[in-house]
Amino acid sequence: MTHRFEGTSTYVATDDLTIAVNAAVALERPLLVKGEPGTGKTELAKQIADGLGLRMIEWNIKSTTKAQQGLYEYDAVSRLRDSQLGDERVHDVKNYIKKGKLWEAFDTDEKVVLLIDEIDKADIEFPNDLLQELDKMEFHVYETGETIKAKQRPIMIITSNNEKELPDAFLRRCFFHYIRFPDHDTMKKIVEVHHPGIKPALLTTALTQFYEIRDTAGLKKKPSTSEVLDWLKLLLAEDLDAEDIRRDGVDALPKLHGALLKNEQDVHLFERLAFMARSRR
Repeated sequence: MTHRFEGTSTYVATDDLTIAVNAAVALERPLLVKGEPGTGKTELAKQIADGLGLRMIEWNIKSTTKAQQGLYEYDAVSRLRDSQLGDERVHDVKNYIKKGKLWEAFDTDEKVVLLIDEIDKADIEFPNDLLQELDKMEFHVYETGETIKAKQRPIMIITSNNEKELPDAFLRRCFFHYIRFPDHDTMKKIVEVHHPGIKPALLTTALTQFYEIRDTAGLKKKPSTSEVLDWLKLLLAEDLDAEDIRRDGVDALPKLHGALLKNEQDVHLFERLAFMARSRR
């Protein structure tokens, strides 16, 4: 069976993104997806699974996550406790091995999409500790002496928010794609998927404001795709139209700005800009 991703009805995939996905699948390499938060990296893996009709296994990485947890964890403490209590389970070490997400993906009969989400959150050694498993698609379980081999090579999507540099040896094993922030036309398509039937005047005015905010010098956190979708959802819920959300000058705070501006520094920046604009009149 050939797997080709063409996007889905609920996810606007640009041409360069679909090319990257299909290239990674053809090369049987992990697809490393970078881009600022809120550009749909995690959602991409879900949509690839939906688009190809495959099950998705998700491994969410935290700062404390170790590579070994993706393979398996051996619970020696429980085994010791059970041996003290005379539990029969103690005679089979397999009772104390918890399978990780990689084991789960390797052990399935059908092809799956494996998402390793936000790999840059983990320790710098984390990607290096997975090199052999990504190359050979197998790993050894020391406690039982067995080798776990992938029955079907999973389609692997790895996301990064660029919080830290990833090792060269790891990067060599991946196909790389950077999701650029959507331009005005692409964003219109994305909004129309999530809010079909939105009035063109409201959409044009809202997106003009959104990009003006993103382009404001000195902004600490630029609002993302997911945040503009939330903002539009609020505008629609309040039944506001283009006139209602027009700002008194480019520098004024937008209506319901709490959906777009997520820290007090950025709110104060716009308040100062609005004050300066009024002073100049």
